[in-house]
This record gives sequence, structure tokens and C-alpha cells, in this order.
Amino acid sequence: MEATLTFLGSGTSMGVPTLGCGCAVCLSAMSPTGDPRNRRTRPSVRLAYNGRTVVIDTGPDFHAQALREGIRRLDAVLYTHGHADHVMGFDDLRPLSFHTKGDLPIYADNTTASDIERVFEYTFRKEDRYPTSARVEMHRIDSAPGAGFDLFGACFRRIPVTHGQQQITGYRFGSAAYLTDMSDIPDESVALLQDLDVLILDALRHDPHSSHSHLEKSVAFVEQLKPRRAFFTHMSHDLDHAATEAILPPHIRLAYDGLQITFEIA
Repeated sequence: MEATLTFLGSGTSMGVPTLGCGCAVCLSAMSPTGDPRNRRTRPSVRLAYNGRTVVIDTGPDFHAQALREGIRRLDAVLYTHGHADHVMGFDDLRPLSFHTKGDLPIYADNTTASDIERVFEYTFRKEDRYPTSARVEMHRIDSAPGAGFDLFGACFRRIPVTHGQQQITGYRFGSAAYLTDMSDIPDESVALLQDLDVLILDALRHDPHSSHSHLEKSVAFVEQLKPRRAFFTHMSHDLDHAATEAILPPHIRLAYDGLQITFEIA
């Protein structure tokens, strides 16, 4: 079964252009004659397959991303972790959830689920609930590496990754894996990332960072895991799109907002 993955956003937590910055990449992102691939909203992807639409993460730019890509309904939402750039568009699920038969299923590990339920308490409370809160149902996923759950004919497996001092959730679905916000990949996860067609992973900037992979390290991960194709995401204004791609091997590309790729999901 074939799926189409759309990068709703490919940027870091501050987005590109970054507020108050006048660097060449930010100026390019703002200019009508610049490279539109340098304009990066907060990281998220949409998966379309089997007549269904699944989104991973809803950051603060989700409203604009959904309008841009014509998202009119959702069938499920998955979350990687509870940082602001991945969950603060949660409230924009409200109108989309009204078009779902029953409650919109939400999937997250226990820590992330608790973060979402705390921040958006008014959505999950049992009494005095705001009448137009998002109609969602939280599903806590098994924290074990490789633990899977079925969604509309495809199996989604939890791939733990290291994000600074914490462990968060990456996902493998069929021949593709999405590992945003990671500084390292534990050995137990390496074993779950073999025989990939598509690997999507964090590549924040050129210099090392305490909680994100940098360009050279991400290239090394690709060389280790040997996917057929790799795409870097969660990129800051340190990486100019064209200049960076020029120094990468042809099977490694930079993602950009709106990029679509196809792969086998089941």
C-alpha cells in the first residue's frame, strides 16, 4: 500500500525566518526573489494512505500549514513529545475533530500524553467542559522499543530516540521512519531501523548541539543505517537549502515545507 508524506513544516522551534534575525538565510526566506525552500515552519508531517489522513505533531504553525495543504479532515494524530513546537497547535484540531465520526484518536507516549492533558486541560476535563473543545480520545502507546499499533491497515512502531536528557518517540511506518528532535539513536532503535526506503531525521545546524543532531552527525547516521533515501528536517537558519544540498550525496536531501514523497507503508 502506497502512502504520500507531506512535510507540513521542516524548521526548528524558532522557525525560519527567525524573529529579529537578518542573516542571509532569513533574508532569503522573507524575500519574494529568495529561495522559498528556506522558509521553514515548525516540524510536522502528513501521511495520506488508504483514503485516510494521519498527522504527526501539531505545532504552533499547524493552522497555516493545514490551510496551505488543504487539510479538511483528519483520521488520527500522533505526537513525538510535548515541547511547544510540536503540540501548541493542538487546539486547531477543534474544527477538524467536528468532522470525525466519534472522537479523533490521538496517540502519544505516557509522558507526552500527560503533558498534552495538562496544557489543554479544558479539552479533557469531565465536568464543565467547554462545549466546542476538540473531540479527541487519547491513546497512550506502549513505551517498549518497537511496540506497534495498527492504523487503517498500516502498523506504526515506536522508535525511541534521545533528545538531550530525555527519551522521546520516533515512528516507523512501513518502509519509512520519522525521527525528529533527536541527538542520538539508542542501540535498540538502530535494530528497528533496518531496510528503510525513507529515513527522516533531525539536522539542526552545522555545529554540534546538546539536544539535536547536526549535519555531519546526521550524515553519519544515514551511512550507518543505509536507507535508500534520507531527508533532513528540523533545520535552523544555519543551513541554506541550495548550498547545503550541494555538499550532500544525492540520496540525502533537505526537506522543505510542502515537499511530498511516496513510499510503501504496508
